Amino acid sequence: MKNATFRQLRVFSEVARHLSFARAAENLHLTPPAVTMQIKELESHVGLPLFERQGRQISLTTTGEYMLVYARRILATLKDAEDVAARLQGAETGMLKIGFVSTAKYFMMKMIADFRDLHEGVDLHLQLGNRDELVSLLQSNEVDIAVMGRPPRETQLRAEPFAAHPHVFVAAPQHRLLSESRLSVEDLRLQDFIVREPGSGTRAAMQKFFDDARITPRFKIQLHSNETIKQAVMAGLGIGFLSMHTIGIELDQGRIAMLNVEGTPVVRAWNLVHTHSKTLSPATEAFRYFILERAEAFLARQFGHHWQEQL
Repeated sequence: MKNATFRQLRVFSEVARHLSFARAAENLHLTPPAVTMQIKELESHVGLPLFERQGRQISLTTTGEYMLVYARRILATLKDAEDVAARLQGAETGMLKIGFVSTAKYFMMKMIADFRDLHEGVDLHLQLGNRDELVSLLQSNEVDIAVMGRPPRETQLRAEPFAAHPHVFVAAPQHRLLSESRLSVEDLRLQDFIVREPGSGTRAAMQKFFDDARITPRFKIQLHSNETIKQAVMAGLGIGFLSMHTIGIELDQGRIAMLNVEGTPVVRAWNLVHTHSKTLSPATEAFRYFILERAEAFLARQFGHHWQEQL
């Protein structure tokens, strides 16, 4: 192993994360043959195969699973060293890895663009995932900072709330419940719901709402994206529960409608999350301050009028 390179470890970690040579090559801006070569060289240093190959499918061997733990530790230590060096230089340069839940993409892309305009020397790497996936990426040091709704319980992670995050029940404009000026939670008992997958913060908030009301909802369709849920709701397949920050365009165009349900909006908070022990690079600190100082006002300008309609 003493002849293994950091590049080989990075390639190995990326292939293991996606279990795909092609995806790893795309993310690392390499060709698939180059990725294959790096893995073969690392396997020759280890003396054992790291992946099992069955046709086009690959999986980690037992050796690969052990090696992945140490590879990630090495890469995390290297990243920390780079961040400390950048801090000592006082330069806002280098790579900034930002993770965020898919619900946040409706405002984060514009905010990241504004941040980039102020910090042109920073190279950005963006990673989308659900809440549980982002917690894992933070713990393995694969992202520097993350934006999510429900804060993590893990004690090694620090969550800083930066803006209100309202959630509402939505339906197709022709749904019969829209004829009611005010709905009780009981009115939803027999309705069909379209929900996000387990591990999603939106799914957890919806489940807690019904648990508090001691109602077991009818979860009929499970989908893995807000966009697909919106399409299903607009098609009349059921009622959805979504962040108000994801439905601005559809509300403005009259393609989707909010249900006026007692106890809603369910207001959570947007959180900025990073590890307690990690020394934040100047770029990460700059992004942290940018979000904490500007995000709340930005969201109020973009979505505040819809919130007022619901109150």
